[in-house]
Amino acid sequence: MARILIVDDEENIRETLKEILEYEGYEIEEAPDGEKAFALIKKFNYDAVLADIKMPKMDGMELLEKSKEVAPELPFIMISGHGTMETAIEATKKGAFDFINKPPDLNKLLITVRNAVDKNNLVIETKVLKRQITKTREIIGDSPSIKKIKGTIEKVAPTDARVMITGENGTGKELVARWIHEKSNRADKPIIEVNCAAIPSELIESELFGHEKGSFTSAIKQKLGKFEKANGGTLFLDEIGDMSLAAQAKVLRALQENKIVRVGGEKDINVDVRVIAATNKDLMQEIQDGNFREDLYHRISVIVIHLPTLNERVSDIPTLAEKFMEEICQDNGINKKQFSAGAMDALKNIYWSGNIRELRNIVERLIILCDHKITEDDVQLYANNGKKKPGTIDAINEFSRFQEFKDYAEKMFIDAKLKKNNWNVAKTAAEIDIQRSHLYNKIDKFSLKRDKK
Repeated sequence: MARILIVDDEENIRETLKEILEYEGYEIEEAPDGEKAFALIKKFNYDAVLADIKMPKMDGMELLEKSKEVAPELPFIMISGHGTMETAIEATKKGAFDFINKPPDLNKLLITVRNAVDKNNLVIETKVLKRQITKTREIIGDSPSIKKIKGTIEKVAPTDARVMITGENGTGKELVARWIHEKSNRADKPIIEVNCAAIPSELIESELFGHEKGSFTSAIKQKLGKFEKANGGTLFLDEIGDMSLAAQAKVLRALQENKIVRVGGEKDINVDVRVIAATNKDLMQEIQDGNFREDLYHRISVIVIHLPTLNERVSDIPTLAEKFMEEICQDNGINKKQFSAGAMDALKNIYWSGNIRELRNIVERLIILCDHKITEDDVQLYANNGKKKPGTIDAINEFSRFQEFKDYAEKMFIDAKLKKNNWNVAKTAAEIDIQRSHLYNKIDKFSLKRDKK
């Protein structure tokens, strides 16, 4: 049942319109002025709004403008007892679906409402279909941390707020970025990805901002940069912590002014992009080390989403493994195989340094090399990455001397805590209650190193 909001300061008009539309099968809500209507529009979903123009507190035109900021696709039908052609044109320019004079012609009113609702339904169906055909994967898991991330995405996606996604390699930063885009109002425009770690520093500016013909030796023709290609959509700056300081300065200007200049060019080019950034580095530490601009950090981190490691969401491993099993078997035309209970327990007892990416690779390996039913022995044979969790029977049996096991457990513990804190040594030392100098000694002793792409 379509849901329609009627906004008019005259109660008798609201009641009349409500009776007519309810008789036609619509669900109706009312608001006596623009302020109350705007509060309802921010809180609930409507299929159409019928709004008077002349109202106290907030008139219909102001309501239309403010509502388009929070619900740009919501159809507005403007109603006025003193309507003129100029008023109708102004309302249309501001995004109104149609304009009706008071007292409204009943047939025109019903046809206009039906068309507005049909248009809204079509917009929704189109977005649903796009999500169905997109290659963006589902965010899998029911652990508390994943539920929190999904909830944050739902809140953040409809806005244009810039988002910083942090987490280790393989935790799904790109997937979260794509879901923010898919659920945003920019979903009909492209999401353009830039892997800042994979582009040489001397080429990053050309990649981001484009270049003019002849601006450097190999510039044989004009090239559009990623900012221009993402115009109207989303720009995903992956591993932004690896971007050069020179490029950072230009990105900062682009975000401040919504303008760019191609390499070798002089003309300002207006751009409208939403920036989502991701990194596996501790940017606050990078700022202290002089490798990252603090002003840029504050520009791109309006919302920060931190992704947990797979070791911090062990309860999601069975769901992830089954999903990967289904996808990989379908993609390769293989009959779906089964995990035994022992195999699943064995997967949960592995220390996943490569996170979800590593789990998917191991599931694919097990599908290729194992029989129909994947057993615990299969996991031990083919998924042994040498990093079993301290405390498991397999890990204990690998050591004959107590000191060796102690060192192994200590190494795994410190490595996990450093990764959790994005290798912020001071924060990690405080968390595990040892001196920072002592922690540095442990890092040297166990030859621990931050993962690099």
